[in-house]
Amino acid sequence: MRYWTLASPKTQKEKLQAWMAYISSYPELLEKQINNYKEMGLNWMEFAERVLFRIEDYIPLMKKARDNAFEICNNVYEQATRRIKLNLDVIFVLYVGIGCGAGWATLYKGHPACLIGLEKIAELGWWTKDKLEGLIAHELGHLVHMMWRNGFRSFEEEEKDPAFLLYSEGFAKRCEHLILGRETWNEADDENWISWCRKHIKFLAKEYLSRIEKAAPVNDFFGDWLNIRGRRQTGYFLGRELILWLERSNSLESIAVLSPDEVREKTIRFLRFIAKN
Repeated sequence: MRYWTLASPKTQKEKLQAWMAYISSYPELLEKQINNYKEMGLNWMEFAERVLFRIEDYIPLMKKARDNAFEICNNVYEQATRRIKLNLDVIFVLYVGIGCGAGWATLYKGHPACLIGLEKIAELGWWTKDKLEGLIAHELGHLVHMMWRNGFRSFEEEEKDPAFLLYSEGFAKRCEHLILGRETWNEADDENWISWCRKHIKFLAKEYLSRIEKAAPVNDFFGDWLNIRGRRQTGYFLGRELILWLERSNSLESIAVLSPDEVREKTIRFLRFIAKN
């Protein structure tokens, strides 16, 4: 807020410079965000300017998100230790970024961390306590998955495989529901989203399978700025269904440690089964 108070009446370029001055105090956060855009082949400065153009409107919601996160982080963490055996010291990092994500499970300063992007939370409308609980539980689910796989440094690389990504996001979604003891769907566009996903699961499975076979991008299954037939983030639903399907004959712990080859084989088998039935 110190930086923004001085920059808010100024030009877009000066606003970007103010954000750079702020985030440069946390060089690892800056590097992660720039690399995130570069890996997608996007110009990070262009996206940063778009986000910063709207920050003024987001400030009241970012403040609410920050206050609410401080209230609930510890409680959700405690629930994760009890319900899915989380056994990690987790750093929660609340920051103002450039749209890379509302939540991000990763390593920060060498420690397991949950990065909480206040600007993205404000944009998505996830600043309320119930929405934040879902977000934080989801990221803790990713961290549990990384812990069981002993793969904090390899996990993000493995997620470049769309089959592994579906499995990973589905696993975190399943953990989110187990941690909170209820189904939470922040991804839902509206009250009909979940029923639409259930009704169209065969189509979703066929489409995702086709992307795997063609080595085509699956961003529109996960990115909130893209959609499949007008429905956003349907990959989280499809991934959760994959994990439930695997749980019919496996424990959650054994599912967590499948090799990348096993993940790919089982994910494709699930998609083919759903697509045919």
